[in-house]
Amino acid sequence: MDFTQSEEPNVEKPIIIAAMQDMGNVGSIVVNFINESLKTKTFRIAKTPFPTYVVDKGGYIELPDESWEYKFTDDLIVFGGGKGQPQSNNELNALCQDVIDVAKKYSAKFIYTLGGFHTNEILEKSPKTYITTTSREITKQMEGLDIETTPQKSIITGFNGLILGFAKKNAIQGIGMYGELNEPEIPQYRAAISIIKTLEKLTYRKFGDTSRLEMMAQEIERKFKN
Repeated sequence: MDFTQSEEPNVEKPIIIAAMQDMGNVGSIVVNFINESLKTKTFRIAKTPFPTYVVDKGGYIELPDESWEYKFTDDLIVFGGGKGQPQSNNELNALCQDVIDVAKKYSAKFIYTLGGFHTNEILEKSPKTYITTTSREITKQMEGLDIETTPQKSIITGFNGLILGFAKKNAIQGIGMYGELNEPEIPQYRAAISIIKTLEKLTYRKFGDTSRLEMMAQEIERKFKN
């Protein structure tokens, strides 16, 4: 994994939001939304040195853009979004460690990650967001905020789970937020909206008007009903 830094962000003890594409594209939808809404600025890029696949365009191939950006604004660092995740464990581990190194460099005290929570229960149009944290103490604090914790034991794979493990190993507090969804193969905009609202509640920050995401959710529903 190659890392290139273009500037030093003007942040002081920022919170970090870090998530990559996962089930229902939830991680990417939220990260991309925050970056667009807050007009964040890129300061660092992570890129895979070798392609893990090629895209056949119908008679010719193109190389994928397997890179992910670190962006910043107002004591906030946002990492990830985009398309895909590293295909090898070594690259995934290197990426998680780099996020931790960036957190330490700028004295970040808290990392939020997010993604999808697959359930077979039929959902209405207001999916829940479940949280899990890096310590029992943080979880107890969440209990007074009317925020539900993940309902059963499970294994969280990929960047959006593993980054919490790296945070815990490095004594950085973290919360994972996972929005309910039924169809992992379809972009889940309402799960993303639920996570954004939960994130606003926990950080006391506004991340923008989610009405556009609601419109995209309705468009997806119309498309798949037809």
